[in-house]
Amino acid sequence: MRRLLTAAVGVPLALLATFRLPAEGFFVVILVLVGLGAIEYVRMLQPAIPGAPLWLVLLWLPPAAAAAFWALASSRSPGLEPWLLVAGLFATVGLPVLLLASGMASGETLAALGAIGFGIVYFGFPVASITALQRLDPWLVFLLFSITWLGDTAAYYVGSRFGRHKMAPRVSPNKSWEGAAAGFATGVVATLAWSAWRLGEVRPGLLAVGAATAVAAQLGDLFESLLKRAVNTKDSGALLPGHGGMLDRIDALLFASPVLLAGLWLIAHDRVSL
Repeated sequence: MRRLLTAAVGVPLALLATFRLPAEGFFVVILVLVGLGAIEYVRMLQPAIPGAPLWLVLLWLPPAAAAAFWALASSRSPGLEPWLLVAGLFATVGLPVLLLASGMASGETLAALGAIGFGIVYFGFPVASITALQRLDPWLVFLLFSITWLGDTAAYYVGSRFGRHKMAPRVSPNKSWEGAAAGFATGVVATLAWSAWRLGEVRPGLLAVGAATAVAAQLGDLFESLLKRAVNTKDSGALLPGHGGMLDRIDALLFASPVLLAGLWLIAHDRVSL
C-alpha cells in the first residue's frame, strides 16, 4: 500500500515537471532528484572505502551533467571544448592529485578511482539524457517513464505472484525470469501504444528502441542490486516509503534514459533533431 501511495504522489509531480517546466528548470529538478540518489550512492560505498573522497562525485555531478546536456542539446556544441578540456584535466590530473592529498591508504586507490570516476558518469549522463529528451519533446520523457515504471510495476507484481525461475539469485534473489518477461513485454506494449497514439502508426524501429530501453531498465535495476549486494545493504535509503531510497526508484532510469535517447538518434525519429 505504501508503494502505491508513493507512486500516486510521485508520478503526477514528475509528469507536471515534464510538461510544464522549461528545459533549464527541468534540468534542475532532475539534477536534484538524481543528486539524492548520488548521495545514497556515496553513503553506501563509503564504508567499503572509508579513506576515499567520494564526496567528489557530488561536487562534480552538476558541471558534468551540464556539460553533457550542452553537448546533447546542440549538434555543434559551441563552446564545449573548454568543458572537455576541464573534464580531461580532472580525470587525468585533478582526481589523482585529490586522492594523493586525501591521505587515503594506497590499497584503496583503485577502488576510489573506480567509484568516483564511474559515479560521475553513472549519475551525470542520465541527467543530461532525460533533460535532452524533455527539450526535444516532453512526450519522449512520458515514453521513458512508461517503459521503466510500468515495466517495473509489471515485473514486481508478476514476479511476486508467478515467479518460479530465479533470474540472478546471487545478485537479487527476488527477481525472476517470469517477472523480467512481464516487465519487458509491458515496456514493448507501452512503446507500441505510444507510437500508435502520438505518431498515428506503429514503427518497427521505435518498437526496437523501446525493447532495448526496457532491457536497459531491468539491467539498471540489477546493477543497483549488485552495488547493494557488494556493500551488504537491502535498500539504498529510506526516503520513499515502500520503495526504499531515491536510488532504488531511479536505478532503471539511469540506464534506460541514455539508451532511449541514443536509440532515437539511431533510427532518426522525426521528433529528434540530429
